[in-house]
Amino acid sequence: MSASEKAHRASGTGTEAPDTGGEPAAKPTGERPPEKRPFLLDFFPLQGEEATRLARFYERLREGRLSTTRCRVDGDLHWPPRVACPRCHGEDLEWLDLPESGRIYAFSAVLGAAPLGMESDVPYAVGLIDLDGAPLRLFGRIEGRPWSALAIGDRVAVEPYEVGDGRVFYRFRALDA
Repeated sequence: MSASEKAHRASGTGTEAPDTGGEPAAKPTGERPPEKRPFLLDFFPLQGEEATRLARFYERLREGRLSTTRCRVDGDLHWPPRVACPRCHGEDLEWLDLPESGRIYAFSAVLGAAPLGMESDVPYAVGLIDLDGAPLRLFGRIEGRPWSALAIGDRVAVEPYEVGDGRVFYRFRALDA
């Protein structure tokens, strides 16, 4: 074998089987290698204390309380909850319960091309919600009424729900008009 053939083989770009140092090459079994599948994006974060410093948010959500943090130094209310204040960078934060209701500021319908794992949910509505009495606008899924029956200004209530694997998240439920 010439020096250029050896270099080509060593680069891994050739079609020859790799040099096994005198060991016989494995015989093909006729089985196909496993098919590569797309990564399924997990939209719901890990929630235990071992995984996040925001575990308290999820504990409170399990109790039916949507909450967030406020800095005790400068009074800033944060969404999403934080472990440090983005203004003063301090960690002296307190947990506060947020209002349980609000109004739809804007919404849209997911009619197709849903994320992997959510295809069977189509169609569904997502929206921006102005919480009653809080200077926050939250984004989330809106349940309880078809998207075509929703309107800007409709009342909604915050509701925790089980993701299905022990985790919990929040969504909004349209209230009777």
